Amino acid sequence: MQDAETVLAVLRERGRKGLPCDELYRQLFNRGLYLLAYGRIYANQGAMTPGASAETADGMSEAKIDAIIEAMCHERYRFAPARRVFIPKKNGKLRPLGLPSWSDKLVGEVVRLLLEAYYEPQFSDRSHGFRKRRGCHTALREIERTWTGTTWFIEGDIADCFGSLDHDIVIKSGKAVGDVSLDEPRSPGPAGGYLAQGGVTATPGAEPVRMVREGRLVVGLQQEADHLADQLV
Repeated sequence: MQDAETVLAVLRERGRKGLPCDELYRQLFNRGLYLLAYGRIYANQGAMTPGASAETADGMSEAKIDAIIEAMCHERYRFAPARRVFIPKKNGKLRPLGLPSWSDKLVGEVVRLLLEAYYEPQFSDRSHGFRKRRGCHTALREIERTWTGTTWFIEGDIADCFGSLDHDIVIKSGKAVGDVSLDEPRSPGPAGGYLAQGGVTATPGAEPVRMVREGRLVVGLQQEADHLADQLV
């Protein structure tokens, strides 16, 4: 198979041109993508935090990658339930956080790499949230450089974005381009839910994958906002 960087470069070009990706699932057999994904997440805070099982980054090996790929080839891989914990928010409330197994983190990062490579060229240049090398500081720099005539701003927020968006709509947004749909039988999904109070509760989406897909949904909102802004100029 092609090396990981070549695969991602091809996906970026297809995304830029708006071409479909009908054979994206077979890239989950690409060993190089798992090695690249491992290099991206092994040093992350939480890599040594176990999920529902005792598996962590220090148990990683090429043999484990081969076992995951073997399961993918036979369409047997499924995300396991994550361990749910709650972390405090600034407003005093608690935010639920799912802690997946290490294998699920690795697979989620591979899928994120694939989807991000395809979708990133389609995102608006005015979009800064949850994107590589973008964030609050790049948004502020854009405001400083290009919004020089603005006297007031309207702040808005999608409350509980990751928890509230309809998962079926999120999936359909991916099917439109033929990507890896987490609800299809051969895919790594559906999500395994989370363990809480001794039981398993269903919940949609591995978070890195959902962030990319929900970013794709926000593209539609951004395009409408851009259209309105152009009319006002």
